[in-house]
Amino acid sequence: MNRSILAPARTRAAVSVAVGAAALLVLSGCVANDPAGDGAAATALTVDSSADDCVVSAAEAPSGAVSFSIENTGDQVTEFYLLADDELRIIGEVENIGPGITRDLVVQARPGDYFTVCKPGMIGAGIGKAAFTVTDSGAELAGAGDDKELVDAAAVNYVSYIKNQVEGLVTSTATFLDAYRAGDDETARGLYASTRAAYERIEPVAESFGDLDPKIDFREADVEEGTEWTGWHRIEKDLWQPSAADNGGEAYVPLTPEERVRFADLLEADTAALNDAVHEDDYTVSIDAISNGAIGLLDEVASGKITGEEEIWSHTDLWDFQANLEGARVAYEGVRDIVEPKDAEIVATLDAEFTSLETLLGQYGSLDAGFVYYDDLTTEQVKELADGVNALAEPLSRLTSVLVG
Repeated sequence: MNRSILAPARTRAAVSVAVGAAALLVLSGCVANDPAGDGAAATALTVDSSADDCVVSAAEAPSGAVSFSIENTGDQVTEFYLLADDELRIIGEVENIGPGITRDLVVQARPGDYFTVCKPGMIGAGIGKAAFTVTDSGAELAGAGDDKELVDAAAVNYVSYIKNQVEGLVTSTATFLDAYRAGDDETARGLYASTRAAYERIEPVAESFGDLDPKIDFREADVEEGTEWTGWHRIEKDLWQPSAADNGGEAYVPLTPEERVRFADLLEADTAALNDAVHEDDYTVSIDAISNGAIGLLDEVASGKITGEEEIWSHTDLWDFQANLEGARVAYEGVRDIVEPKDAEIVATLDAEFTSLETLLGQYGSLDAGFVYYDDLTTEQVKELADGVNALAEPLSRLTSVLVG
């Protein structure tokens, strides 16, 4: 089998807080936006979002209220993000900043490490990403508001996260498919697993849009008779062409250049349709959908990745495992502050089990450096990973009942 999928580059998009001119966030890292709530003036910073850079006036600020004044000096509508230290969660965001326009983002920032980044055109991974540090000022931070405010903010945050993941997916999928259409299989194989990560982080969302997930992500075994098999795994099989013994005893017939273009075009169109769906003005999520999304993502690991059935031709299941786990962690952390007053014990357990499973999986690689291929794992290693999944799945399965109970 051709193994040319080395150390795929990682496109990291984010979770989030969709912010209007001065809305506030309640994800881990920042609390509700109330810049004047404690009587202290906000630390004022400026951001120059140009066509080719994202320059913040300072690389650090004291904890408490921090105000970013973002001026768009480029020629495209832009966005500005304050990302958490994992570069996935969006602590704060301002979108739809037109050329020549200045918009403000105010957050109550906790001490820690963050990143800033701008996104001209509001699609892709963004430009000018830079480290940003919040030092401990000793100041009291404003409260996070009542339960309803937390619930509303969690929904806004998760929708923004979904949008950013799908936006990144659109861009990286186009790059992957360009290589595939051109017959550059080595490049396409190298991009395959890392490109899919954004989709795997929000897979339950895609599944909520009727026939999009079947078109985009069905495995060959899942396709109903009489239905054409399309999407990622159709292309996966063509990139890692099986022997007759692994193909039901029949010799695999490679796709023609014309067929490659057609399947690539279908995947690109279906990914664009997913992007359109999550960007509808009325698109939102309920609080239970967020927690159930975390549960569903771990179910994806248990039912496909840990069994090696998801990436049956490429054996890149651990890439998917990692992305599912990241997505589950983001969804969980989006509702964590709501759950903790109701059941501090389950929060402590989930915190510990997430960390334990992340550490265990980290022994086999990362999305940046690449993972061990599933078929290179021993039976004992697979069992150890499965035990870790089960240890997290049990308390996670109770999350929604605690959240809405």
